[in-house]
Formats: sequence, C-alpha cells, structure tokens
Amino acid sequence: MTDRDEGAPRPQTISAAHGVATDAGFGAVAPPLYLSSTYAFAGYDQPRHYDYGRAGNPTRDLLAEALAKLEGGAGAIVTSSGMAALDLLVGRLRPDDLVLAPHDCYGGTMRLLKARAGRGHCSVRFVDQTDMRAFAGALDEVPALVLIETPSNPLMRVVDIAALSALARAAGAEVAVDNTFLSPAIQRPIALGADYAIHSTTKYLNGHSDVIGGAVVAADPAQVEALRHWANVVGSAGAPFDSWLTLRGLRTLFPRMEQQQINAMAVANHLERHPAVARVHYPGLASHPGHAIASRQQRGFGAMLSFELAGGVAAVRRFIDAVRFFTLAESLGGVESLVAHPATMTHADMGEEARAAAGISDSLLRLSVGLEAERDLIAGLDKGLAACRA
Repeated sequence: MTDRDEGAPRPQTISAAHGVATDAGFGAVAPPLYLSSTYAFAGYDQPRHYDYGRAGNPTRDLLAEALAKLEGGAGAIVTSSGMAALDLLVGRLRPDDLVLAPHDCYGGTMRLLKARAGRGHCSVRFVDQTDMRAFAGALDEVPALVLIETPSNPLMRVVDIAALSALARAAGAEVAVDNTFLSPAIQRPIALGADYAIHSTTKYLNGHSDVIGGAVVAADPAQVEALRHWANVVGSAGAPFDSWLTLRGLRTLFPRMEQQQINAMAVANHLERHPAVARVHYPGLASHPGHAIASRQQRGFGAMLSFELAGGVAAVRRFIDAVRFFTLAESLGGVESLVAHPATMTHADMGEEARAAAGISDSLLRLSVGLEAERDLIAGLDKGLAACRA
C-alpha cells in the first residue's frame, strides 16, 4: 500500500497536524472546542455556515476532515458510537435489501443486523468470507450491501478486500469495511476498492479509553452528502467534546500503533511457543492462514490477537485470576492492555450455536496489547499461564 501522491501531506502529518494553528480569532495552535448547540443567524433568512449543532459543528467537522483524509475518502460522518456508524448505513436500507455479513463478525454487529432484519427493515445473510466459493454464491442473491470485517473480531481472520470488493461491485453491491481493528495507520479499505470505511473511534483512533464514538468515511462525495443528511434526520451525530478528545487522541495514532504492533508481535510469538496455549490467532505469525493477504493489504499486523488455552474453561478462570498487566474488560485499542473472554463478554449475545459456527470457543481469550513494557507484558502473561497448569 502507498501513501498519497507527492504533493499531499503524508498520513502521519495529517494525523499529527490537521487543523493545527488554523484558529483565525486568536491564533490558537490547538484547535478550539466549540460546544455551542446553536449559532446566530447573520440576519433574517441569512443562516451562517452553522445553524444548529445536530446538523453541523466545527469541532466535529474538523475530526471528520482528518478521518476522510487519512482513509482517502471524499468525506466522513462522525457519529455517537461505532454502532451508530454502522446503523447509519444499515438504517437507510429498504425492506427488500440484503446485507451480506461475515459469519464471525463482532457480536454487536450481528445483534444490530439481526434486530434490523427482525423488524423487517432489511434482510441479512451471514457467510464465511474466507470461502470465496461460498461468498460468490451468496452474491447471486444480489445484496445491496456487503459488510467486511478484517481482521475479524475475535478470531483475526483476514479476507482479501480488493478481491471481495471487485466481486461485490460486479454484483451491484456497495462494500463497507469495518477498519476499527487496524485504523488507517495500517489499512485503507477505500484504496482497496471499498465504498465505505467504518470505525468505532472509541478504539485506536482515540486510543485512550475515554470516549465513545464512531465514523463512516465514504469514497463518493454524493454518498457523503446523503449520509450527512441521514445523520441529521436520525440525530446520530457525535458530540463536540467527544470529537475534540478523539482528534487529540488521533495526534499520536501512528507512534501508538507502531509500538503496540511491536508489543503484539512479541506477545504472539511468546504465546505460540507456550505449552499451555493450544492456538494463537495473529496475522503477523507466518503460521496464520491470512498472513500473506495481511502482508499485502496492510502496513503491519495490528495490536489485536486471540489465543485458545489448552485447559478449557477451568484454565480460562485460573488465567484471568492470575494474569498481570492485562485488565479484564471489554473494548480495545487503548494505551493499556486488556483481556476479554468473548464467549461471556463481547460475543455473549450471539448465542452458543452462532459462536460454535463462527469458531469462537469457550477457551478463547482476546488481547488488546497496549504500550506497557514488552517484558512486563510477557511476565504478566506468564503469571496467568503458570496458573493454568497448576
């Protein structure tokens, strides 16, 4: 993957400096926070650029501009959560529209799609997108939207965005890629043929576990306007303060991701060699089935991984009680390391049957690797792994 053309700022520069020193009023280096819910008209029938906060806000728009530039899109819509970002796309569908989604997608995504389909707002089909024959067959049903999640949550399965996008486009479908796990620092789906990149900005884009937010970046300017209109209609826009915090977090996205990837690779290698671990899911490992695709379409391998303990649920309980430096919590992408048990946490709503179909076992643990010292993280994991064998 390549950066933008020679005349444009590199993504690292956009992340660190978009909007810096643009305050015309006082020359503030840090972009100001505009909290106002409403704006004065210049006069009778003379609205200014902003009139009401739900429709537009300078702080939110500055974040949207930065995200669109980073993803290589025509524009972005900032929403109140990652789920609101996904629903901004799904909520516009018609009852006879079909969504083609991964069979192992994030539990919240599956819950939303099933809820929308259950109310007759659209229909949904879940398919293993690593199986190209099954994917191509599902396209015969003429979906309106193909949703891709790569790497998948929590099994880190990788699919070829360019190949799937080309097939979907030939079938007349739009393509949306959930890029939350990697961020545009590592993967740019629009450059690979997707129509939309979706984010939970709560995660790596903000990076500090103190904001809930989301965004949709669109490749087509017409779709940007349509989504902006729809966000105003349904009231899903993100709050100004949340946008300001996310923009502040975005400043350090690239160095954060670089170091977190280094830590994650060290953790994955250590886990793969440990006798208490049955299997490690991390695209950076040569043993991972999607390693070659990930190497081709990503700038790195990210800081998310999952692994299965050899001792089943009993080992999971002992590990969680003994592990250090990994906090048992949902979410991901912050500077701190977290461990989650998908079957009872992030993917509990899927139900046992759907988890089994997706390959999410009760022995699976998901790690979000943070910025702590590598040796501390490995020592902390070893505490948990030693307890598994007790």
